[in-house]
Amino acid sequence: MADEVQQAGTEQAMHPSFLKVLGQKQEIGKRLSGIKHKIGIYSAKGGVGKTTVAVNLAFALSSMGFGVGLLDADIDTPNVDLFLGMHGLSNPEYPLKPAVKDGVRVISTAMFVDDQRKPIIWRGPMIGKMISEFLGNTEWGELDYLIVDLPPGTSDSPLSIMQLLDMDGFVLVTTPQHIAAVNAIRSGRMAKRMGIPIIGVVENMSDGSARGAREVAGSLGCEVLGLIGMDRKLDEFSDGGVVAFLNDDLVRREFEAIARKIAG
Repeated sequence: MADEVQQAGTEQAMHPSFLKVLGQKQEIGKRLSGIKHKIGIYSAKGGVGKTTVAVNLAFALSSMGFGVGLLDADIDTPNVDLFLGMHGLSNPEYPLKPAVKDGVRVISTAMFVDDQRKPIIWRGPMIGKMISEFLGNTEWGELDYLIVDLPPGTSDSPLSIMQLLDMDGFVLVTTPQHIAAVNAIRSGRMAKRMGIPIIGVVENMSDGSARGAREVAGSLGCEVLGLIGMDRKLDEFSDGGVVAFLNDDLVRREFEAIARKIAG
């Protein structure tokens, strides 16, 4: 009885907007109860290869026999559809139904626009609303992993995802450059402040030195999960809407090693 009184008093003291977020989080948790693990791919800096990592990691996990979903949460500049060559394939009716690409279930705002080059010009509150719609109104079914390709930055969009979704952890992405590593560290510190663990860091466009990844890992106390080397074929496959993991032996080996660490 005393606990109930204390809980009631706490709820009365909460700001209404906080209670609203808690309610949304509970509803989303129910909707996604069939998903065992939710992993975000994240960096505060754009252009470091978050989508490259998210897409190929999703297919690497799928190749290991896991049920995998891929959520493009970069609402206003989505790219997952371009990497997969599958824009416009999903029916924008609620509840949303993920499209399926070679066994991986995929959802992205780009599937609901008729022109890939049309800008999505929304303010922060509208983007936040769309994120909550994606999380709360998509029928993913039973999955072992949901890979979430986060937008860059440390403000509205990634914050909404961290507040609304019970994440198992983040994979940070950097390049060898010090500036990219600093921004990945910012991302990791934001995640830690939100109580979300860092699974590890991947260095994309790597020259083999791992200097960016080691800087991030040393600052955040996390593991270097793997290095993705500079590979012109990786860029060519991605630009052509072809999954590099399924078509390039080197890319396959690199992402299989990362997926094994995450699954383990």
